[in-house]
Amino acid sequence: MTIKPPACGASTPLAAPAASNRYDYRQLDDNSQGGADLAEEVALAIAYNGISQAVMLVSPTDLHDFIVGFSIGSGIIASPDDIYDVSFTASGSAIHAEVQIASRAFWNLKNQRRQLAGTSGCGLCGVEAVEQALPDLQVLPGAPLPPPHWLDGLRQRISAFQPLGQHCGAVHAALFMNDQGELLLGREDIGRHNALDKLIGALVRQHIALDGGLAVVTSRCSLELIQKVLRAGIQTLVSLSAPTGLALQWARRHQLNLIHLPHHSAPRVYSPAQESRP
Repeated sequence: MTIKPPACGASTPLAAPAASNRYDYRQLDDNSQGGADLAEEVALAIAYNGISQAVMLVSPTDLHDFIVGFSIGSGIIASPDDIYDVSFTASGSAIHAEVQIASRAFWNLKNQRRQLAGTSGCGLCGVEAVEQALPDLQVLPGAPLPPPHWLDGLRQRISAFQPLGQHCGAVHAALFMNDQGELLLGREDIGRHNALDKLIGALVRQHIALDGGLAVVTSRCSLELIQKVLRAGIQTLVSLSAPTGLALQWARRHQLNLIHLPHHSAPRVYSPAQESRP
């Protein structure tokens, strides 16, 4: 009898590179010298069952969360149980992740005929077909909007979940608020979609209930972020930057609550659309 390995069990612990390092600089005007901590990034090469799938530029933190969230958010797996094992090896500025997935997930992956070349700026780079960029995703059942007071002072409150951003900047954050309006956890990365992947992976790995909760992203809200929360089953997304038109269309079409939190005005509910008044 074959015993199935525990889901999401990393077989090889990895001492990842530092998330930030100190670098010298000099002032342009007077040549005086100083030093600053800068966020680091590494090339993460991901292979599923021995087949290379993607190379992503990521911050070298919470990589196991990222693998799980990326696999779900990209539609490679349908459930965390489809991941049997994750192992990492490091070589200079590169990290290799070998992910063992279930046969059914690997078969679906091969059928996609997709070879991603990821960057920190775009979550859809390398997608070969329009059907892959605009997939047919399940419509959410719909959920009540969060009470307005949940978002009071949110920009200030999330700073506690951005240690890397507060220390050296240059990173995005994604956070989860539960059904009581409490911020539970956050993840950071140089890539906005990477940060959300890490958050989704952390929620899955920690078995945190999604019902009644919401995700918060500090970056601009474009289509790939909408697709990731839809696949994860998160029903409300709050963005600190305005959504794109396509992201808004998808949110409304799939019954995702989409809220923009501007700097100096009240939260704006873009989805669901307001019913027209007679």
